[in-house]
Amino acid sequence: FPSHDIRTLLLDFKKSGKWVLAYGENYSQADYYVASAANEVYMYPTGMFNWTGLNAEVMFFKKMLDNLEIDAQVIRGRDNKYKSAVEPFLYDKMSEPNKEQMKVLIDGIWNEMIVDISNARKIEANQLNLAASELRYVNTTRAVEDGVLDGLKHYDEIMALVNEKLGVSLTEKMPKVEYSDYHDLKRDPIAEMPADHAAIAVVYAVGEIQSGKGSDEVIGSDRIAGALRKARLDDKIKAVVLRVNSPGGSALASDVIWRETELIKQAGKKLIVSMGDFAASGGYYIACSADRIFANPQTITGSIGVFGIIPNFQNVLDHKLGITFDRYETHPHADFYSITKPFDDFELQRMNEHIVQIYDDFLMRVSKGRKMTIAQVDSVARGRVWTGLDAKRIGLVDELGGLSAALNYAAKEIGVELKDNVKVLPEMQDPIEALFKDEAEAKADLILKEVAGAHYPAWKQVKNMIDHPGVYAQLPMVWNWR
Repeated sequence: FPSHDIRTLLLDFKKSGKWVLAYGENYSQADYYVASAANEVYMYPTGMFNWTGLNAEVMFFKKMLDNLEIDAQVIRGRDNKYKSAVEPFLYDKMSEPNKEQMKVLIDGIWNEMIVDISNARKIEANQLNLAASELRYVNTTRAVEDGVLDGLKHYDEIMALVNEKLGVSLTEKMPKVEYSDYHDLKRDPIAEMPADHAAIAVVYAVGEIQSGKGSDEVIGSDRIAGALRKARLDDKIKAVVLRVNSPGGSALASDVIWRETELIKQAGKKLIVSMGDFAASGGYYIACSADRIFANPQTITGSIGVFGIIPNFQNVLDHKLGITFDRYETHPHADFYSITKPFDDFELQRMNEHIVQIYDDFLMRVSKGRKMTIAQVDSVARGRVWTGLDAKRIGLVDELGGLSAALNYAAKEIGVELKDNVKVLPEMQDPIEALFKDEAEAKADLILKEVAGAHYPAWKQVKNMIDHPGVYAQLPMVWNWR
């Protein structure tokens, strides 16, 4: 998670002998996880401290679809019991295999977080777990008593404390860098480096995976494959670091990007993957060919599996709106991909064959990239999701570390200094151009965000599947760490 990366950078900063002070009006669990790396942690006296444990909540749409008389027509393929991204369309609660993987995943993330906080604050892990069970820190004075916080202070008191630590009187101007100064900088300091002779290319693949161009927040196969191709054809580039932060998406688009990763290796260039929050399903698909894969302990990855979804709106259109369809066909299944009629048994069989073939291809890609047998990959696949820590244990990840670790590894592998040797691909889109593009879609998306509130990411994922029927390699949940 970004919280893990930021926390790691704070710990590295402290190695310089300088101090870090954390202060917040409120603390979510993610906020406190970052803050716990500081030498001292303070909070506003009347703020809210959320310390409750992690909650994985899945939204189910089956009853709504039944009420609307919509048939999702989900095809899961062979032995894909952990591929639970389809469950909201089929059930009204989690299946036992999904509960099993969810328990391992969430417990793993929580335990990793507890160990880090326990070591930093010198507090027993059992004490932190008991406090979560008892909602002990709803009263923030108890957090101070337990040593979770160093004190409750107002902003002016924090400023006075900082002045004191800096040896600056209250009447003197405190030396500081304003947020606006950071805001005016480019988003990525790597992008500041000279790129005309760079030996390492960093390709950012961020968001759900779709066919087409995509954007800075959506992985478009054309755009990311094009960036990888550009790096491959550049004679100066000797290594590519693919930064993957994706819950997956279109299986076809994932394969298009995967092909370019293979060609990079065939060209004799190093391919290193750095996983962010997620590199799951299609996100793992595009990562599996790498010479070396880096992930954070709390990265959500794996989910090696596929499913197909072709919605059938025949009943809702007929029974709710009075719209019916008739057709003439040159062949018995010319309307195979129509969303206004159900699949028959023969069509379901053919669609399932397609899903199984894609899954088998996925297994082979991972088998080749990870140097594992098909049986070994299948045993940890079947749609199952893993943390980065567990993924390293089962061979899906090589090392634990962030983007900087991946970059340093790439530089060492090709024998260059990291400084002034990195270029970033693909080029970021012009924000003004993006603002005026697809204005109607942006407005509709804004309305959906307002109506759905905290459940917007789940609704967005479902809307994308309905808008783009087909075969998906998708993470089985939408993650929001609070």
